[in-house]
Amino acid sequence: MLSRTADHLYWMSRYTERTENTARMLDVNYQMSLLPQTLEVSEMAWRALLEISELTELFDQTHEAINAKAIIEFMVSDLDNPSSIMRCLEAARENARAVRGSMTTELWETINTTWLEAQKKIKAGLLDHAPSEFFEWVKFRSHQTRGVQHGTMMRDEAYSFICLGSFLERADNTARLLDVKSLTAENMKAFHQDSVDDFYYWAAILRSVSAFEIYRKAYRDVITPERVAELLILRTDMPRSLVACVAEVASLLAQVKNAQSSTTLTQTRNILAELRDESIEAILEMGLHNYLKLFLEKINLVGYGINHDFLLSTEEVPA
Repeated sequence: MLSRTADHLYWMSRYTERTENTARMLDVNYQMSLLPQTLEVSEMAWRALLEISELTELFDQTHEAINAKAIIEFMVSDLDNPSSIMRCLEAARENARAVRGSMTTELWETINTTWLEAQKKIKAGLLDHAPSEFFEWVKFRSHQTRGVQHGTMMRDEAYSFICLGSFLERADNTARLLDVKSLTAENMKAFHQDSVDDFYYWAAILRSVSAFEIYRKAYRDVITPERVAELLILRTDMPRSLVACVAEVASLLAQVKNAQSSTTLTQTRNILAELRDESIEAILEMGLHNYLKLFLEKINLVGYGINHDFLLSTEEVPA
C-alpha cells in the first residue's frame, strides 16, 4: 500500500475516534457539573479536561475564565482548536475524501454525512440548549462509522490501517482520562468535597468509557478507584482497557509489517507483555500517575514509529 493512502486512512480513523473520546469526556464533565459542588472543584474539573488533551495553554490564550460554556464551545465548535470535535470531524472527512477509492461507498457516505449533519446541528444551536444530546449524537455517529467499516470493508491493509489508528488513539485517550481523573479525585479530597462522593464520581468516569455495566458484571461490588484502574488498565475483556487496545495494535502491526517496522512491533509487544504481567497492586505502589505517564511515553513512541515506518510524516522519534 502507498504511504499516502495508509496515512490518510490511519488519520481518518484517529480523528474519528478522537471525536468520540472528546464527546465522552465532555458529557461526563457536563453531567458532573450539574451536581452540587464548590466553584473551586467545578473549575478544577473543567481545567482537567483541557489538560487531558494538552490544550490548557491554547485555551488560556483566548479565554479569561474557566467555565462550562466556554470550554464546551472551545472543545466542540472552535475551529482554531485543532482537537475540537468539529475540527476533527472535518479532518476525518478530508482524509476520507482523499482516498475514497480505498474504502466502500457506504463508509465514505457515513463519514461525509456526519460532517454535514454536525454543521447543521451546531448552526441550529443544539450544543447550547441540549449539549448532552449533541454528545450522544457524536458517539452514535462514531459507532455507526465503525459498524459500517466492520460490515463493508475488505479485510486488507486498508482495513488494518483504519483499525490501527482507532486502537492507538483509544489507548492514548484511556490513559489520559484515567490519569487526569484520578488526580482530580485526589484534589477533590484535598478540598474536602463531600457533595460529590466517590461513587458518583467514579461511576461517571466508568460511564464515560461505556464501562459501568462491565464493572458491575466483572466485580459485582461497590465501585472503588482501585478496581476502576484495574478494569481500565489490565482487564483483557474490557474493550477500552490499555491491555486490550495494545493487544490489537500489536496484532495489526504484525499484519502490516514491512522491512523497517520490526523495532516498532517489538516495542509494542514489550508494552503488551508488561501489561499482561502487571498487577494493580504493583501499579498503585509505583503510583498511578507515574505509571500512566510512563505508559503514555511508551505508546507515543509507538505512534512515532508508525509514522516513521509506514506514513508520510517526517516527525523524528524523540531520543
